[in-house]
Amino acid sequence: MQFEISGWVMLVPILLPIIGGLMLAFCQKLKAKKCMEILVTGLLALSTVFVVLICLNNRDAITLWVLTDKLSFALQADGVARLFAVLASVGWTLVAIYAQVYMQHEVRTARFYSFYLIVYGMLMGLFFSGNLITMYLFFEMVTLTSMPLVMHTRTKESVAAAQKYLYYSVGGAFLALFGIFFIYHYGDAVKLAYFTPGSAMNLEALEGNMGLLLAAVFMMIVGFGAKAGMFPLHGWLPTAHPVAPAPASAVLSGIITKAGVFTILRTVYYAVGPELLRGTWVQTAWIILAVLTVFMGSMLALKEKVFKKRLAYSTVSQVSYILLGLAFMNTTAMEGALLHVVFHSLSKNALFMTAGAVIYKTGLHNVDELRGIGKRMPVVMWSFTLASLTLIGIPPTGAFLSKWYLATGAMAGEMSVLSWLAPVVLLVSALLTAGYLMPVAINGFMPGNDFDYDKLEKCEPAPSMTVPVLIFAAAAVLLGVFAAPLISYVAGVAGTLL
Repeated sequence: MQFEISGWVMLVPILLPIIGGLMLAFCQKLKAKKCMEILVTGLLALSTVFVVLICLNNRDAITLWVLTDKLSFALQADGVARLFAVLASVGWTLVAIYAQVYMQHEVRTARFYSFYLIVYGMLMGLFFSGNLITMYLFFEMVTLTSMPLVMHTRTKESVAAAQKYLYYSVGGAFLALFGIFFIYHYGDAVKLAYFTPGSAMNLEALEGNMGLLLAAVFMMIVGFGAKAGMFPLHGWLPTAHPVAPAPASAVLSGIITKAGVFTILRTVYYAVGPELLRGTWVQTAWIILAVLTVFMGSMLALKEKVFKKRLAYSTVSQVSYILLGLAFMNTTAMEGALLHVVFHSLSKNALFMTAGAVIYKTGLHNVDELRGIGKRMPVVMWSFTLASLTLIGIPPTGAFLSKWYLATGAMAGEMSVLSWLAPVVLLVSALLTAGYLMPVAINGFMPGNDFDYDKLEKCEPAPSMTVPVLIFAAAAVLLGVFAAPLISYVAGVAGTLL
């Protein structure tokens, strides 16, 4: 169903939460607990409604501000933007409901919710950005406004982690900025005004500078890849997650890392064009980096004993599944990448929220301390188990489908050894994922005969904390069982790009 509304409506889910966040920061009357909960949840729910309206709208582009004949700020709601925006909106709202309980044991909650709203608005600006300049502006703003979420506790460790996150993200963005300079110099002004599938490059002007273009694009992939946790700029993820509040960890892993995926996708498939990169050293190097990150992240997660840090290394690995699919530049792999955007987000939100619930109710941080936790928190740990099975790729869960498409697309990629190495690494990573996630569930529900059951106390969190976790976990499974509409949608998006 589609209908006609003004393109200016795209500003609503951007400005509404930003204004709400600023009001929360400066208006003392809004800092009462109940007022904050109503304001945050209400604004996010209302923004989500507008996002849905935008996705149903026939008008999908609008220019906000023209600087020069090549530089303008514009918004656009195409198939890719709609997928990322809806996923982020629903996820952000559910995590906010969960945070109402979790943040009760934290201080400076008004400050947290203020930045939480502002980051959401910046993400909507990023996903609805209409060209590279607008995208880069909001990409940088997502980094600057999400950094306070990492350093919320203001401990020495959290401040250091936030600084590391800032350095990696801003450093990566500067690498990407060089590529943007190059693209705008050698690109077609009309094609650069709005994102259009294919290449926006002026081939006549580019003649003799192909080597420089490839170097610029590679810098953009590595630079934007920092936000997605791709090697070699992945180090911020395992540092930031253990010190950030669980709601911040959930959105950092499940949603904000997708900002890196989104910007790489826009660069390769809308600005430069896959036809200029297919078969070049850039594609080969990109695939190698993604494969290396998938394997390395899984191995580090297997060794890690700190619960949230283990999940952070898992994010390093799993997000590079998506980048691997984008790197093969064929329709099947692209479909797998877009499916994994959805299923990783749902699963990882559930996993980090589970970790937060455990920490909130028990104070336990290490996986070795979680024996019997399933007996104490059955709903939360069953959600953890379902999300884990999804992330491993056990059929009929959603990630089985995404990994199937990724492996099939890789083998059809005509990249010699890499076309076979990538599926092998995906299988090995799936085994390693089972190795670092399932023991938590198994020991949680079956602690063994030597476990002291007499001292077992139920400590299930309040429904406003458990229900969002359960929704994420159930959605990760059910969207795999009833996957036809989602597959049809991502196939339509992939078909426009390749």
